[in-house]
Amino acid sequence: MSKEAMRAEADRLIKEALEKKAITIKQGDTRIEAICGKCGGKNRVSAARGQLRVPFTCKECGHKQATL
Repeated sequence: MSKEAMRAEADRLIKEALEKKAITIKQGDTRIEAICGKCGGKNRVSAARGQLRVPFTCKECGHKQATL
């Protein structure tokens, strides 16, 4: 199958499932890949819907900061 055909098939299946009310779509928290400003370590931070800046503590050095 080509990519176009696979996309069309996926769209069709999603529409059918939504019409049957077999699945529900809900929006959850956002994950942000934040980099520590002090040591450069990578941190994965969870942010609630609507939040832009989330405070977090670096897992490597313990530095307290906020995401951008």
